[in-house]
Amino acid sequence: MSNSMNDNQKGMVNRRRVLGDAWVDKSIAKSNAFNSEFQDLITRYAWNEIWGRPALGDKTRRLMVLSTMIALKAYEEFVMHVRAALDGPPESRLTPDEIKEVILQAAIYCGVPAANHAFALAGEILREKGLLPEGQA
Repeated sequence: MSNSMNDNQKGMVNRRRVLGDAWVDKSIAKSNAFNSEFQDLITRYAWNEIWGRPALGDKTRRLMVLSTMIALKAYEEFVMHVRAALDGPPESRLTPDEIKEVILQAAIYCGVPAANHAFALAGEILREKGLLPEGQA
């Protein structure tokens, strides 16, 4: 057996680094005969082939993913990636101000309603983590 990792294993390393073990473990626990091929596909392609590319780095990719999730109105994924961006490794962690800047730019390029909802969702997470005082909206 070779000592090198296959694409799924390499993708899983990236997936765990970016999203955290708890989230990945929860996602894997939901895998079944119907969706397991999809889990393998996203692990190999999104997490290995894309997140494994060296040119941009995790922090830049985090910013891009947040913006894309707003544009797609994929708010469940947006919330997941906001949490991961705030809790991730220090070298790729985003600050509340960086997240705010992504949402402000999205207001112009993706629309005010999408950004308004993103601000509400991110605000809830920031309050939950003690990064935004309770009295602020």
